[in-house]
Amino acid sequence: MISLEAVSKTYKVGYKKNRVLDNISFTFPHLKSVGILGANGAGKSTLIRIIGGAEKPDSGRVIRTSRLSWPMGYSGGFQANLTGRENARFVARIYGADFRIVEKNTIEFSELGKYFDQPLASYSAGMRSRFAMAVSYALDFEYYLVDEALETGDARLKEKFRQVFKERRQTSSVILVSHNETTIRRNCDCAAVLNDGKLHYFEKLDDAFLMYRKILFTETAA
Repeated sequence: MISLEAVSKTYKVGYKKNRVLDNISFTFPHLKSVGILGANGAGKSTLIRIIGGAEKPDSGRVIRTSRLSWPMGYSGGFQANLTGRENARFVARIYGADFRIVEKNTIEFSELGKYFDQPLASYSAGMRSRFAMAVSYALDFEYYLVDEALETGDARLKEKFRQVFKERRQTSSVILVSHNETTIRRNCDCAAVLNDGKLHYFEKLDDAFLMYRKILFTETAA
């Protein structure tokens, strides 16, 4: 279970305070893929970092009783001076997984070739993202956090990741942050809209998109 209890987060922008999350309470449904929609600056990435534990809320708490991934494609938690192989083994130890399986799957998913034994500091941004996604896929999680990372890489790699992602959705839940309707429709069963610090949940995707489009139209017209 992943549950938010009265979670709030405020950032200071100049002399003003911007509350991106305002007393949000919500329990993510089990074995359902939830898309989170929101305009730029709405706080989508902040929300997913707080869910994953990479950032703390100002108030409230996140209850995690399930095996939860870090945001897919996010490489900030890896050691830049270590090689891809060393990082994969380190992650395997943290999660109590067989390092040989994690290493093998990461090599297969990432297609980094000889760079797998080079320090992450030598990787391009795209290579680091591929590596981070590959390690995520190499482990079995009950919840996968995705911050628009499915659209990275060339067409062939994107399709490869999508197929693996589709398989994992059969036995795991997904929390996917995006402003791309096609990505949400392809990967999610239901959706929530983050607006003015509040999270509005919809069982039907079309209802979520209706609210999201109204928000975008209002912002464009303003």
